[in-house]
Amino acid sequence: MTPSDTPQSRWSDLDRPPLNVPALRRGLLRPGGLWTSLDVVETTGSTNSDLARRAATGLDEGAVLIAEEQTAGRGRLDRTWTAPARSGLFFSVYLKPGDVPAERWGWLPLLTGVAAATGLARSAGVDTALKWPNDLLVTVEGAERKAGGILAERAGDGVVVGMGVNVSLRADELPAPTAASLALAGAVSTDRETLLRGVLRSLEHWYGQWRAADGDAAASGLQEAYAAGCATLGRTVRAQLPGDRTLTGEAVAIDSDGRLVLATGNGLQEPVSAGDIIHLRGAGGGLV
Repeated sequence: MTPSDTPQSRWSDLDRPPLNVPALRRGLLRPGGLWTSLDVVETTGSTNSDLARRAATGLDEGAVLIAEEQTAGRGRLDRTWTAPARSGLFFSVYLKPGDVPAERWGWLPLLTGVAAATGLARSAGVDTALKWPNDLLVTVEGAERKAGGILAERAGDGVVVGMGVNVSLRADELPAPTAASLALAGAVSTDRETLLRGVLRSLEHWYGQWRAADGDAAASGLQEAYAAGCATLGRTVRAQLPGDRTLTGEAVAIDSDGRLVLATGNGLQEPVSAGDIIHLRGAGGGLV
């Protein structure tokens, strides 16, 4: 038994019990399934960094690493992600879609977003929308706010995909006014084991569909599902692009490569493959 497998005798917050590792393993690790190992650590800097180091020396697909607390969680554009211990889901998974053309691997963070939104809707009863490319949005008091994010990074022969979701954060614990948690969005359940099982089972489903279609996002239904759940589409947005370039337009589509297509004022349509997106017409009148 590792220390994480042993129930704690004293909790710093009775509303935030530790994860039951044996129960999670029983529910998620099965012969022939995607998930092959599941480990929980009390605290770490970044689960993505930890799995990436393991992948460099050889790691089976389907490894799951969960942290009760992350002290240096990373998001896109080198942003940090921190939260109180046991207040959210902080985990990474290792995927090796070796039979899928590498140029289609860029769909993995979007696929994870669809899986997370689907899994959380079922297990938490919260309508979760997707902000392109990798943010999870919920509605609190009529306004869209960020409750989670996804980061995918190449590692070894595969990809490490990390996710952070605020589950039980209270209003006074939020890192920014635009942040939120599932609890603040009215979740019917904030049991992290239930939520984690829901997200990982949904991820296994969508990843299997996508691989069976050789990574074809249209044939697997992924492109349609992402577009249906994407809060960015139909909005006027500002894209802050690499090289200090800015582009403003209406988000009109997600193309076959997972890029956001903007219709600009000059009548052209321009795909955006990377950048920071700001919703200029956000729900509740705010910027997201």
